[in-house]
Amino acid sequence: MGTTYVQLSIEDRCRIASLREQGRSMRQIAAALDRAPSTIARELERNAERKLGYRPAYAHEQTRARRWKGSKLERDEGLRRIVLDRLEQGWSPEQVAGRLAREQAKSSVSHETIYRFIYAQIARTKDYSWRNYLPRSKSKRGCRGRRGGSSTSFIEGRIPLSERPAQARDRQTPGHWEADLMMFAKYGQAILTVHERSSRILLAARPDNKTANLIAEMIDQLLRPIPSQLRKTITFDNGTEFARHTRLHSLDLKTFFCDPYAPWQKGGIENAIGRMRRFIPRKTDLAAISDRHFIALLHAYNATPRKCLDFKTPAELFLQQLLHFKCESTPPPARG
Repeated sequence: MGTTYVQLSIEDRCRIASLREQGRSMRQIAAALDRAPSTIARELERNAERKLGYRPAYAHEQTRARRWKGSKLERDEGLRRIVLDRLEQGWSPEQVAGRLAREQAKSSVSHETIYRFIYAQIARTKDYSWRNYLPRSKSKRGCRGRRGGSSTSFIEGRIPLSERPAQARDRQTPGHWEADLMMFAKYGQAILTVHERSSRILLAARPDNKTANLIAEMIDQLLRPIPSQLRKTITFDNGTEFARHTRLHSLDLKTFFCDPYAPWQKGGIENAIGRMRRFIPRKTDLAAISDRHFIALLHAYNATPRKCLDFKTPAELFLQQLLHFKCESTPPPARG
C-alpha cells in the first residue's frame, strides 16, 4: 500500500457492499481493495444505517455531508459581514472580491463564491430579498435582451459613430464622453447622465423636461468646467432630445451618434445607468429625492472600485487625469 491516503470512492463502497453480502471478513475485504482493515472497519461503523445496514450510496452521501462545513462566507462571520456591507453599498461581487485582494486582506474571497453564497441563500430559505445584494437584483442567472434607439430623421448634422476617431475606441485616451437619459416610470421624470469612457466617471443632472434645447444646455453646464484637454468627443443614441447637439461644438466637442437601434454601441453609459438603477430603480419618484441625496448617490457610484480600473474608483482615476493635465498646462513661475 502507498503512504498517501486516498478517500474511498463510490466504486470502492459498492465492492465493500458486494463482498460483505458474500460473507467475506473485514480482512478479506481490505485485501481485495488493497486497504487497511481499520479503514474497512471504520467505514462500516460510521456509514452504515442502523436498520438497513451498509448501503454504498447512503455511505457516500454521509461522508460528503460530514466533510462539508458550509461555504467560506458561512464559516467566516467577519468576512461575511464585510462582504454584505459592501454589497449593501452597491458594490458588485467582483468589485468586493477585487478590492479585498487589492487591500491584501488576510481573508479574501472570489466573486464566484459570493454569487454562489447569495443564490444558495435564496434556494435554501426561499427569501428572495437576498437578490437585492446583487447589482441587477436578479434571483436567477442569465442575460436579458434590450431594445432601444430612435429615428434619425430629426437630427440635423448627425455624424455616425463610424467616423469617430479611432483613439476613442480603446478607452485609453481620456476626454471621450457618452450621454443618455435615465428614464423613470412617472411621466416627464429623467436624469441626464454623462460618462467619460476612460475613467468611467459619471456626471448627472435632473432636467425639468426632455426638450432638446434644455438637454444641450445642461450637458454644456456639466462639461464646461472640465479642462479642454478632457473634452474631445461625445456620443449619443438617436433620441430627439439630443437634436441640438451642435450647440456643444462651442466647447470644441465633436458629436457622434450610434447606428439606429444600436444603443449598445455606447455601452459605457448603458452600463453606468444599469448600475445606478440599483440605487434609483425605474419606479422611483424623483421628486421625493432631495438634491443632497441625489449628490450622495452619484458620489457613491463614483467612489465604487471597478475591475476594469484595476479596482481603483472612477473618482480616483479621473482626479489623477485632471491633475495631470493641469500640471502640463500650467506654465512655470517667472524668475525673480
